[in-house]
Amino acid sequence: MTTVFDWLTVAIFAALAVVYLQRSVGPRPAHDAVWKYLPPAAICMIANQVGNGGWAVPAAILMFGAIAYIWFIIRPLDRAS
Repeated sequence: MTTVFDWLTVAIFAALAVVYLQRSVGPRPAHDAVWKYLPPAAICMIANQVGNGGWAVPAAILMFGAIAYIWFIIRPLDRAS
């Protein structure tokens, strides 16, 4: 954990894990599926590697994409119906 990319991608992944764990103990929204959590986790991994490789702008775009995916596809603020 030496670069800003390490910290940011771990923070995004931790937020994703919290949403998953919160939904695993209670009722889940109808649109929720376990496989939907894999793309943003993989994007965080790739963004970290790209950022640590010196490509800051593509890494930032990937991290923004992961956040957008989480917000629009996983929808962390939706309640179970």
